[in-house]
This record gives sequence, structure tokens and C-alpha cells, in this order.
Amino acid sequence: MSTARTRTVLFLAPGLGWLALFMLVPVGIVIADSFFQRGIYGGGVYTFTLENFARAFDPLYAGVLLTSAKIAGLATLAAVLIGYPAAYAIARGPKHRQPLLLFLVMLPFWSNYLIRTYAWIVLLNREGLLNQGLRMLGYDGEPINMLYTDATVVVGLVYNYLPFVILAIYASLSRLSGDLWEVSSDLGASPFDTFRRVILPLSLPGIAAGAVFVFVLSIGNFVTPDLLGGGRVQMVGNLIYDQFLSARDWPFGSALSFLLIGIMMVLLFAQALVVSRSQGEHHG
Repeated sequence: MSTARTRTVLFLAPGLGWLALFMLVPVGIVIADSFFQRGIYGGGVYTFTLENFARAFDPLYAGVLLTSAKIAGLATLAAVLIGYPAAYAIARGPKHRQPLLLFLVMLPFWSNYLIRTYAWIVLLNREGLLNQGLRMLGYDGEPINMLYTDATVVVGLVYNYLPFVILAIYASLSRLSGDLWEVSSDLGASPFDTFRRVILPLSLPGIAAGAVFVFVLSIGNFVTPDLLGGGRVQMVGNLIYDQFLSARDWPFGSALSFLLIGIMMVLLFAQALVVSRSQGEHHG
């Protein structure tokens, strides 16, 4: 083995070993557990069965999965629509200001996820800051109930995951040559046509990456639906949480987790196709 290859293996070994030990092994255990039966007192019995997957597609649980996909999809769409203009403004802004703007994008991550989520409860509850602000503006009706709805959960997910979208799209836009705008203008294209036919297609890999980030993290989230949904909004993350810690039906919880892993792999494959197609068109 050459010296260069040996050095490469030595550098990769710690990271690959960490991923294998703390990601691949636990995921493998979860996948294997999904094919076992539930024990009488919880846990699993090592008897092969496909009943857990058949149960996962029962209308009751399938409905929870579809609700989760709807909420995650809305959060993804909102995050992309909000994040793209922000990333575009940062990428087109003066170079010396971009680090500060990116720092402001990342600033919410300096506080704990739970604290950021609880902050929305302070804002949106019946005696919260928004209702108090409405009273100060002259509203004298019943306090508006803004918590414990699908829309509130979507707002919480967008707020917590929006920086991922902005950073992913910014990374894609920042790689584009600044001459593209000038060349397109010299060829007679309007700013809107330049954006629609040049900039937007070339930034699709960033959009796809940000969208996958938000969707995958949202569909498996259980903290935000629990706090901002108040137990009224049931997502698949909450269902998995309950199977492991309340019902102690580990095989069924593992089967639901396996389905989420499958969804994630399909989305990552779709993202790879978008990136490959975009790069092919760019080189072509």
C-alpha cells in the first residue's frame, strides 16, 4: 500500500469508525428489531414476523404518517420560500458583509432547541406577548388561541430549521460566478429572465439539499409537535417515542423508524439525482 493511500486510510479511520459504531450499529439493531415480535411484558421476542410492517400501514397509523408528511411538507415549502430570498440577498450582498449576515443566520443555534421552542409558547399563548400587543392596539375580544394547531407546529419547525435552508442555498449561490448576471444582461435578458433561466436552475442543488434537511428533520420531530401541538397534533416521531417509552412495543417502534429511514434514503437519492442533473446541464 502506497504512503499516500496509507495516510488517507489513517485520516478516514477515526471518522468512519465513529460513524460505524454510533450510527450504523444502532440503525442495524433497529432494523433487525423491526422483524421481531413484541414480548408479553414489552421489549422484543426473537421470532421473525412481518406483522409490524403490516400494522404500520393500518389506516390509523398510516393517517399519522400522512399527517406528518403534510406538516413536514408545508414546513419545507415555507422554509424554502423564506430562505431563498434571504440566501440570495446574502450572496448578492457586499463580500465584507456576508460573514456578519451568516453569523446572524446562525445566531439562533446559540440557544437550546427547547428554549427556542418554549419561546413560541410565550409568544402565542392566550396571555402571551402577541395577545397583549393586540390589547394594546385596542382589541377587546376574547384572547386568540394561537397554540396547539398544525399551523403552530409548522411555524415552530420553520423557525428552528430555516438556517439550514439559508446556508444550503447560499452555498450553492456563492459558487456562481458574478459574471453571469453581467453576461446575461449584455445578451439582452432582463433581471427576472436571468434569475428564472440561469440563477434558479443552477441553485437547484442548494434548494434540494435544504429541502431534504428540513423535511427529514421535521417528519421525525417529536419535541415541537409535543410542545406547540399540546398533544393534539400527533406526528410519527411522537408515535415512535410512545412505542419505545410508553407502550414498550420496541419492534413496532423499530418498524416505524425503519419506514422513516426508507423515506430519508429515497429523498437523499432524489437529491443526488437533482445535483447530478444540474451539474450535467451546467457542464453541457
